[in-house]
Amino acid sequence: MHMTPQSTHMQRALELAASVQGATSPNPWVGCVLVSEGVIVGEGATQPVGGPHAEAVALAAAGERARGATAYVTLEPHNFHGRTPPCTDALIAAGVAVVHVAMLDPNPEVSGKGVEQLRAVGIEVRIGDGGAEAAKLVEAYVKHRATGLPFVTVKFAATLDGKIAASSGDSRWVGGDEARAWSQTHRTTIDAIMCGVNNVILDDPQLTARPAGVTTERQPLRIVADSRGRTPLDAKVLGPGGKTLIATTEASPTDWRRDVEARGAEVALLAADDAGRVDLRALMTLLGKRGVLSLLIEGGGVLHASFFAAGLVDKVRAIIAPKIIGGTAYPAVGGPGVARMADAITLRDLEIVSLGTNVAFVGYPERS
Repeated sequence: MHMTPQSTHMQRALELAASVQGATSPNPWVGCVLVSEGVIVGEGATQPVGGPHAEAVALAAAGERARGATAYVTLEPHNFHGRTPPCTDALIAAGVAVVHVAMLDPNPEVSGKGVEQLRAVGIEVRIGDGGAEAAKLVEAYVKHRATGLPFVTVKFAATLDGKIAASSGDSRWVGGDEARAWSQTHRTTIDAIMCGVNNVILDDPQLTARPAGVTTERQPLRIVADSRGRTPLDAKVLGPGGKTLIATTEASPTDWRRDVEARGAEVALLAADDAGRVDLRALMTLLGKRGVLSLLIEGGGVLHASFFAAGLVDKVRAIIAPKIIGGTAYPAVGGPGVARMADAITLRDLEIVSLGTNVAFVGYPERS
């Protein structure tokens, strides 16, 4: 796709889209800005499922001023009747003259058809303004529409020597205050967060989104991988703070499963892999079917290693703290590891974020 320089109006549309990231799943988060004679006359972002899309919100705000206006939309307007009427119809009815589309919708139901419909009635459509930024913003939606699976991010805070906990299992706190705040803000944009049962036993995490220490209304689905049924019934992850799913296998006791469900959590009984652990691909398929677009793994070195080994990791968010623990316990990624440096997983498109005395590395894993 030809990438034109990003305009200030498209930048505003991208900001609107980012402001609702995670709140619209399984729909994509989209922003729309309407401009008439150089002035913004209406703007909007996609509302939660069942609510209006970004274009409809912006058109309602603009009213009659939408006639002859230019629209800036971060994703191609949809052209089919779903839970809401087609956004293409709304733009046409409002008399919009020009539509800037950052990127085409990867959804096969749309992909190019929305643009075709607009052009067929004489609306000028330009594609690519802010395209790279838009694609990165909706990368989870793109992955889900292409594969049916969630976009998986592995996140950990580790010491300089790669440990996520001291030898006793104590991990509070590896990262500093700024790193924790950065991580909590990210939790507000995801659909689900997952850890392994060892993490629950050692740390007893809530797995909730608490930006600035305040628990937000919308919470990610909390998931625990627990093949043998070792999650304590008084674990915080089974308490208040959102819905919880415990992924387990036939190796877990039936009475434990019943007790977990009595606490209000859901138990997903899945196949075991060769090591007797929960089959992660089966779990990813289940989550994808439920409309989970983005999954954050904050799970302990064993779970991280399992996701890497299965080739299921799309992104890494690694916080490195200037501390040294030593020893062999609790590496950020466990498992046997690779035998040769040439086989190491490297991160591409790397972003380096300074977080007080910590440094975060954000990138996309690939094997050399």
